[in-house]
Amino acid sequence: MNHKTAFITGATSGIGKATAQLFAQNNIRLVLCGRREDRLAELKAALSQLTEVTTLQFDVSNRDAVFNAIASLPDEFKKIDILINNAGNAHGLSAIQDGNMDDWDAMIDINVKGLLYVSRAILPQMVERNEGFVVNIGSIAGKEVYPNGNVYCASKYAVNALNKAMRIDLNKHNIRVSAIHPGAVETEFSEVRFKGDKEKAKNVYKGFKALQPEDIADIIYFVVTRPYHVNIEDLIVYPTAQANATILNRE
Repeated sequence: MNHKTAFITGATSGIGKATAQLFAQNNIRLVLCGRREDRLAELKAALSQLTEVTTLQFDVSNRDAVFNAIASLPDEFKKIDILINNAGNAHGLSAIQDGNMDDWDAMIDINVKGLLYVSRAILPQMVERNEGFVVNIGSIAGKEVYPNGNVYCASKYAVNALNKAMRIDLNKHNIRVSAIHPGAVETEFSEVRFKGDKEKAKNVYKGFKALQPEDIADIIYFVVTRPYHVNIEDLIVYPTAQANATILNRE
């Protein structure tokens, strides 16, 4: 993987950050993307000791910002070998009749449209070279719907469908496409969902050992380092304590 370049969205925390750290340890050149400039700067300073790193500060839901940022990449980072579509969020946990429409917009804009914008900006160069790898980070919410998950689940079902569609459309261009669908991962995810309520967020992971961002990073690295004729197309991962979206063995 030496001299390969990976483009990671949502790189400033959770799965994205853990993946960036593991990739850096394995000499993969990094383009790290996120909205929080201070975190990007901190991450770049740390990982530049291991590999070449550049950062792009933008919101994936802003189409113009996505295309302008990617167009601004220095020449040595323009060739993207691996795209990790990791940026995503959940807002609220309400029955659909009580849903906050601003929350709905945020989830659809980032989880679906953001993935599309970034992919549309990068895929043509992979098509031109007849090689590349796209890893879409989905969720078990894209496999089964749970109470009050409505729009978040719908957005992740869309990621699941787009992953399948990408694989079909890009098959003749020799591009690998894979999706990883985690269960409960202990990140800032629940803090965002509950709008900064740390107590509510903490209770989500109470009484069992949740997946950690490093667990998913290990899986992403495994997937992208298989021989090129191998494509792991769809992978679901739960913590041992989780049976499905709603059944958890809490101590």
